[in-house]
Amino acid sequence: MPETTVVTETVSPEMRVVPYLSVHDGAAALDFYARAFEAETIERYDFDGKLGHATVRINGGILMLADEFPDPDGQIGNVSPKTLGNRTTSTINLNVDNADAWFERAVAAGAAPIRPCRDEFFGRHGKLRDPFGHVWSLVALKPQSEQR
Repeated sequence: MPETTVVTETVSPEMRVVPYLSVHDGAAALDFYARAFEAETIERYDFDGKLGHATVRINGGILMLADEFPDPDGQIGNVSPKTLGNRTTSTINLNVDNADAWFERAVAAGAAPIRPCRDEFFGRHGKLRDPFGHVWSLVALKPQSEQR
């Protein structure tokens, strides 16, 4: 079995594992994430009239995204939830200080509630779908000593 090495010198901790979303209408997605989650765009590159790549910071973490480029013979061959009938294979978990406030702000910005915030054994938790089809869990964790 090969050895696993963690690269630490050139990659900051927040960049070691980074979700990369495919969206339909990348410019609108950047605007939505700024309004819903206070995302700060760190870099943005346009390509062929679409969002070729963007990196944003949300709540101290990094998220990358690009418009879908669905041609499997093209450079990327990625599709967005819109192309998949609004289905996705993953949920983005966002640990926040106040799940209700983040949830309400995201809904006001255009997200669709899937499950309103409620108390869970691990803390306060709500789930929503952004206008681009991605599912987000907003979680305000209880201190470890209170989780049962």
